Amino acid sequence: MTDASSKLIIFSPAGVNPVATPVRKAVKRLKALGFDPSLDDSALAKHQRFAGDDATRLAAIHRVADAAPHVALATRGGYGLTRLLDQMDWPRLARSVEQGTAWVGASDMTALHLAAIAHKASGPAKVGEGVSAGFWAGPMACGDFGLADSPDGGDDVTQEVFVEAMSGKLEAIGFRTEAGFDGLETSGRLWGGNLAVTQALLGTPHFPKVKGGVLFLEDVNEHPYRIERALLQLHQAGVLNEQKAIVLGAFTEYRKSPLDRGYNLKTVIAYLRTLTSTPILTGLPFGHVPTKVCLPMGRRCDLVVQGRDALLLW
Repeated sequence: MTDASSKLIIFSPAGVNPVATPVRKAVKRLKALGFDPSLDDSALAKHQRFAGDDATRLAAIHRVADAAPHVALATRGGYGLTRLLDQMDWPRLARSVEQGTAWVGASDMTALHLAAIAHKASGPAKVGEGVSAGFWAGPMACGDFGLADSPDGGDDVTQEVFVEAMSGKLEAIGFRTEAGFDGLETSGRLWGGNLAVTQALLGTPHFPKVKGGVLFLEDVNEHPYRIERALLQLHQAGVLNEQKAIVLGAFTEYRKSPLDRGYNLKTVIAYLRTLTSTPILTGLPFGHVPTKVCLPMGRRCDLVVQGRDALLLW
């Protein structure tokens, strides 16, 4: 696999990498998986809480776009990409996709992914069977390939799905959802990502106006009432009603409050279901969790549910 079609560049578009060890380990692990990985020149840069100042990180993204590797993989999320969206050269990113680049990541990378859809940087020619190029919600270098407490740097399933997706062979993912959706069949453009980042783009030129889509969402360190508030804003803005389906991933690492008195994520979802007729499914293996799938942003997909088994196909 180590040839021009496996070149992978690790870059840092958002938060700082406090130490280099996870990044270095990720390089070794990705090489073992058959890729030809390299680090962008500023991948380990530091400026306040960012991986370099805004100009440095913007230049890194454009540099990777010009190199047009098979895979552009972010080191980590954090925060910082929304600061760059107004200055982004979207045609430059689109050209990289046309040359076969897959831009992969999660968390703060949601800002780049959604803005790319809004600015049509993915290119309609890159939608189709067996195509790996485009914008993929998926793993990150440090958290999924460079973990110190894992001999392989991360979760086996996550890594296997990533390899399959980047080889153009991944055409579907399956998961278990709640009862009550048996027989559901729908289709639409797949889009979404981190809920807080998605909410932050609402009302800006970088928020994609997707109608009839399949919206997936996840988040971390957000109490259920904050999750509800963000989802409620999307609903009140008309976004949820315009979708064919909403698929929720993992919402993790929040602290419960003694004031909750039975209020939790389940009650949030139940409440949202009373407000919209759009089906809201749970159980998508995606988010700030060890095991996560890869999802092609902006790609048309089919969602099929049999019993409690859900399948997303593209």
